[in-house]
Amino acid sequence: MARRVVITGLGVISPVGKNPAEFFGNLMAGRSGIKRLQTDFIEQLSIRIGAPVEGFDPAAHFSKMQLSGIERFSQFALVAAEQAVQDAQLQLTEAEYPRTGVCMGSCLGGAGTLEDGYVETLLGNPPRVKPLSVLLSMNNAAASHLSIKYRLQGANMTYATACSSSAIAVGEAYRQIKHGYADAMLAGGSEAMLTLGAMKAWEALRTLAQEDPDDAGASCKPFSKHRSGLVLGEGAAVLVLEDAERAVKRGARIYAELVGYDCSSDASHITKPDAAGQSRTILNALREAQLQPQDIHYINAHGTATQAGDIEETRAIKQVFGTHAAKVPVSSTKSMHGHLMGATGAVEFMAAVLALHNQAIPPTINLHEPDPECDLDYVPNQGRSNVRLDAVMSNSFAFGGSNAVLIARRYNG
Repeated sequence: MARRVVITGLGVISPVGKNPAEFFGNLMAGRSGIKRLQTDFIEQLSIRIGAPVEGFDPAAHFSKMQLSGIERFSQFALVAAEQAVQDAQLQLTEAEYPRTGVCMGSCLGGAGTLEDGYVETLLGNPPRVKPLSVLLSMNNAAASHLSIKYRLQGANMTYATACSSSAIAVGEAYRQIKHGYADAMLAGGSEAMLTLGAMKAWEALRTLAQEDPDDAGASCKPFSKHRSGLVLGEGAAVLVLEDAERAVKRGARIYAELVGYDCSSDASHITKPDAAGQSRTILNALREAQLQPQDIHYINAHGTATQAGDIEETRAIKQVFGTHAAKVPVSSTKSMHGHLMGATGAVEFMAAVLALHNQAIPPTINLHEPDPECDLDYVPNQGRSNVRLDAVMSNSFAFGGSNAVLIARRYNG
């Protein structure tokens, strides 16, 4: 018999907040974390905006010895996980370690270490790389550090499916518990790719937003007629998922129940989004949740602010939700925290869970003139408080045609 899965702990470090309360408060206030980057390679970029985690001091969390073996993306994951574990008041016994695991997502893993290695190899005199470069940069480093720190001996998995990586990580952790392979899981994603090489690569792909001439923070404009592309960000989110019976027995505070998940492939194009594949994923997640479209009261959209992406997602929602599509609020929090790539699915699902928990909907900022082909309720510019939310959905649609949808609802015992 399938088990119920609940969310008992949240942790996040992002461009708009270094803990869940600050994160959601800034989202509701419409505060942008997007700005002109201050780096030593700024003049080598044509597009100079990003969404960094400012004021993050690794030395406040790790010793000098620890930092020699923990890359920035793993640092983010460890800090977010510590918040989540403390929030859940998760204390495991020796017997519970083998029944608890980790699922994380990341696109590039230790991007900074890889780039430094290339530079030192090609330009260094003599050529050299850090002795721990492989261990620092491998995609599964963050998940492995979490497993070691908390002695989690269950599944230790890392997903790299572009922008859907951490949504799939959360979904697969959910399945581990639902089908009896684990009793609790840490799940989420982490990314730190604000490097010269990554920025130049995305710049060459012609998908990055142009800087708003009046306000860099207004550069990401999902669903707007004047949108010009995405803004790269960095950060991490980690959630504690538990078997509902276990969580209730130990008296845990429950944010929500995770009830629906699906992942699928468009199987059509490496970059072009496809409404048919997206709508199929949404429909399958609804079926697993045993919910109808009208039962969903808020959608956190993938909403990248690319020309094709926003239109196709709008079409996908319409295909599944029919006449209800015009009634359900849809917002893109990427307008504030940017696109966190491998971490974005978990960050945005957390935003949806916090919306459910607080009965409040964050806005899509910078939306002053919608694209005529994007004609849903995108919660323009101002958040909404004191609303009724019983079930929420989070969409993640990635390059490669990798789609993931997560659905949470209020836990009713």
